[in-house]
Amino acid sequence: MKLHPNRILKTMAGTVMAIALTAGAQTPATPAPAATPAAPAPAAAPAPLSTFVLTGPLQWLPPATFDAGPLGKLSVNGIVTGFSQFQNNSVPGDDAAQATLSNGLIFIQKADGKLQYFIQAGVYTMPTLSVPFVNAQNTVNNFYGPVPVAYLKLPAGKTTQFLIGSLPTLMGAESTFTFQNFNIERGIVWNQENAINRGLQINQTMGKYLTGSISWNDGYYSNRYSWLSGSATLTKGPHVLVYDGMGNLGQTKFQTAATPVQNNGYMHAVIYTYTKGPWIISPYFQYGKLPTNAKVGVLKGTSATGGAFNVSYAFKKGFSLPARVEYLMSSGSATDGSVNLLGFGAGSAGATFTATPTYQKGGMFVRSDLAWVHAASYAPGDVFGKTGMAANQFRGVLEFGFIFGNNIGK
Repeated sequence: MKLHPNRILKTMAGTVMAIALTAGAQTPATPAPAATPAAPAPAAAPAPLSTFVLTGPLQWLPPATFDAGPLGKLSVNGIVTGFSQFQNNSVPGDDAAQATLSNGLIFIQKADGKLQYFIQAGVYTMPTLSVPFVNAQNTVNNFYGPVPVAYLKLPAGKTTQFLIGSLPTLMGAESTFTFQNFNIERGIVWNQENAINRGLQINQTMGKYLTGSISWNDGYYSNRYSWLSGSATLTKGPHVLVYDGMGNLGQTKFQTAATPVQNNGYMHAVIYTYTKGPWIISPYFQYGKLPTNAKVGVLKGTSATGGAFNVSYAFKKGFSLPARVEYLMSSGSATDGSVNLLGFGAGSAGATFTATPTYQKGGMFVRSDLAWVHAASYAPGDVFGKTGMAANQFRGVLEFGFIFGNNIGK
């Protein structure tokens, strides 16, 4: 199989806005008899990390909080996960079975005062359907380094925030790291997006139901600041409707593992999420376009159009079952100069199905992906197996992990 750089080396994401979640108010103490002084109100449990996004069924623990002197009052969480994978039709250089540490991360946040900040540091992997697995060491070295997310947050009143630094992308319905999502492995639609970008972002609350973000950044981690990204979210009751858009206002020949040819294009996504009781239902549509530009090697404009349907049902006693179905197709053909955006060849398409039975108790969780990928209209040599001629691949993935925090009330 010819390993296309866009398939081996992910450019990301999922919709990752910096969402401010505030702690609940303290519960007033019940008045004592008149002869006895009133009992003090119990302390409120620490709030979750206010800039941390979870789109799937996993529940985060409240952070540990402590006074760090001149650094302020800090909130801290951590996570450690192991990963094993079994697959058929593996490609040369990718083992049929493997096991490794997939995440070892600490999250530090100062969430009060005029100057706030968020830091995520450690090792991580970004396993993706149809893409050979890249271990934590090579992922960290070739993508976003040991501190993938770190930024300052400057609140400007109650409804406006300014963020600057290394930020999660505003694009897409899936997030960068395994534990944030419905499924362990990200999908082929996510694999078209960026994941982390560096720049400036403004978050604005506009009334009771609408929030928005706009960002000037370096797109696919290019260190060329010519990208404009935006996201608007309408929330009412259990319904959330999101529009995400991003595009490069310039052009660059610069390419690395984290900066593929898509860095010269633009993308739109529309995401709907319904959350009520045990159900999370989230379909979305995505369109990406790479315009013609001979200077960067794009002889013919090429697009990728597709979407996914995510659903999760939470059973009793910590069990849940998320699942994802997706389809993605690209324009053009192998003979007209179109770019190989999917990794299956120019003009190819792909469909996937993933089910992820999950169990969580407190900070411990275990879950498994059962996944299938099918390639269509592919170029011989660009799909699965030793010769790159197999159209299908099945994977079984196991993730076992511990979330660390302040387990108050558990």
